[in-house]
Amino acid sequence: MADQSHQLLLDALTRAAAEPGGLSLYAQKGESGLFPATTKAKPLAERAKTEGLLRVVEFDNKGRGGREVCVLTEKGMQFLLRQANPRQIVEDFVRVLEDRQTEVEQLGDSVSRMADGLQSIREALKQVLPRLTEGNAEKPLPPETNDNLIADIKCRLAEWHASAEVSQDCPLPVLFARLESGGRVSIGRFHDALRQLHDDHQIYLHPWTGALYAMPEPAYALLAGHEIAYYASVR
Repeated sequence: MADQSHQLLLDALTRAAAEPGGLSLYAQKGESGLFPATTKAKPLAERAKTEGLLRVVEFDNKGRGGREVCVLTEKGMQFLLRQANPRQIVEDFVRVLEDRQTEVEQLGDSVSRMADGLQSIREALKQVLPRLTEGNAEKPLPPETNDNLIADIKCRLAEWHASAEVSQDCPLPVLFARLESGGRVSIGRFHDALRQLHDDHQIYLHPWTGALYAMPEPAYALLAGHEIAYYASVR
């Protein structure tokens, strides 16, 4: 019985050595721990803390009895090296490394799938965003009307950046709302004018960098190259 208890203690210290970030003192449902949550193991766990072999670094009082996260102390490492079979320690560490390798590979697969999903969303947006501004076919604007719209956009952007209270780029929904001609042109024509100004190197179009689902008023966004532009600024 003494040998079993001693081995139980050494196993717990070995797990702690392999987990420098800490592990729960007792194994719980869905979570590994240093000691099994048994009557035999609890005195050993308390002894490990009392004798300074383990140190509590986190305590969560949720649930029955709370949850302690412990790390191996220097004293605990020295005790482990004196008492344990070096071959067993090496084998335990190799096993932990293999487990971590598997977890890293699984995480890599998850990241790859997420990246593929994001790319699919981008491709879908390239097809959907132009349709947000589609409606009945619009007649081309007369040259003078188009020139007025372009001048209006440049004027509103200049006013935006001249404001003492504004330091960031102008969101496209705000810019459209400030246009004098906003009530007489569609968002599609607004986008055409922005693209022309951008192509003529008179304004900058800046991309939306947040989560796509969090974009307010997405109908005002437009595709500029391979990016979804949502802000504008004067050059």
